[in-house]
Amino acid sequence: MVYDGKVEPGGPAATRVTTDLDITKVSVGPMDNNAYLLRDRSSGETLLIDAANEPSRLLELVNGKLDKVLTTHCHADHWLALEEVVKQTGATTYAAEPEIEQIPIPTDVALLDGDEIQLGDTTLKIVWLTGHRASYLDHVSTSAAVIYRDPDGSAHVFAGDCLFPGGIGNTCEDPAAFTELLNDVSTKLFADLPNETTVYPGHGGDTTLGTERLSLEQWGQRGW
Repeated sequence: MVYDGKVEPGGPAATRVTTDLDITKVSVGPMDNNAYLLRDRSSGETLLIDAANEPSRLLELVNGKLDKVLTTHCHADHWLALEEVVKQTGATTYAAEPEIEQIPIPTDVALLDGDEIQLGDTTLKIVWLTGHRASYLDHVSTSAAVIYRDPDGSAHVFAGDCLFPGGIGNTCEDPAAFTELLNDVSTKLFADLPNETTVYPGHGGDTTLGTERLSLEQWGQRGW
């Protein structure tokens, strides 16, 4: 299968091969949540980003073995399978420090802005992106976005619900949250990473920073 970033709920996973990592994407649950399995080829060490739903499918994806699992943010649709996945694999759990109290499954490692996670020989950088909101929760999320810089000069960012094709994540018409999230994606992603950066969102298809870059001003003007 040629990787095009498109997966469907209940459909097969898709894998992209990069210089150091195999990146496998699968859609789970009724909200079309994306879960991403990163595998360092030199060591075989693995990291799952968002154990969102359907634990049996995720356990099949990781073949029963998983070293680390990161929850991008506290909204329930991103951790519904986390308890069972951790129970079955013993994986170490990671989340951004401000989100930990909102995630009912214990977090082993609290991530700070700028932290790094080592996956075999591959270094993954964590950046905080703050501002995404959900209507059912009175909490402005600080998401842990994961950045992998490929030695070939490209990059890959796993953005949770903070950046999608066509705009930033939902901020529930909160002007302060919108301003903060737009500023964070502008300064921490667009200003720091090349156009050849693939964006892997929490739902739906992939995009690139190059595709979205020219729309930043428009997003600011429209306010969403």
